[in-house]
Amino acid sequence: MPVRVVDTATPSSQTSSGQDANAGHPSPPSCSLLSAGRCFAGTQNVSNIQKDEAWKVNVRIHGCDLEQGYLCGTMEALNVPLADTPVVTFWEGEIVDAKNYTFFTGKWEASPEDDIRHWSKFPSFTPLLIETDGGKSLDLSNYAYIFMRWKEQYFVNVGVDCGLTIAGFYYVCFSCSDGSISGFYYDPNSSPFQKLELKCTNEKDSGFTFSSYELQ
Repeated sequence: MPVRVVDTATPSSQTSSGQDANAGHPSPPSCSLLSAGRCFAGTQNVSNIQKDEAWKVNVRIHGCDLEQGYLCGTMEALNVPLADTPVVTFWEGEIVDAKNYTFFTGKWEASPEDDIRHWSKFPSFTPLLIETDGGKSLDLSNYAYIFMRWKEQYFVNVGVDCGLTIAGFYYVCFSCSDGSISGFYYDPNSSPFQKLELKCTNEKDSGFTFSSYELQ
């Protein structure tokens, strides 16, 4: 959720990429660290040519369905200069599993070239051979990393005039071994390659709590 540069509130009308069901592809590895109730904390670098800046970020997963390649959650950004309160957004995610979704986004103003440019920022992506089909032929069921896209859907506790934008989305890489998350925000109207870095902070039911917000 970087600072708004250009008003791009009109949602994309493009359809999802890689959503055709393919029974021949197994689901990503079941990982207890990627499940409802898990919480993560870290930072998002929102630096630009004018200044260096990073926000503290908390993320909670509210739902995860590996069979459907879907998850959702909330993201809370602290110490945001233009906001009087932490800014909370609700997001929905696509899990790249070569069955429900591929590495090609096919919407949100992201071209295949944009996709490869961002996925290539993750060292764990390098060994994967992505063909023109976006990786439909890959078997990711035993891979040690899970790739995702997170798209913020709406602001939970502030209005759309808060000075921030949720027009873009995150390319995300999740480590099944330690629960760490790295990501890069993509929005043609925002600073490129804003990096998200998160660590798992709890054992699901203890050690971390969010402020209470009512989701719409």
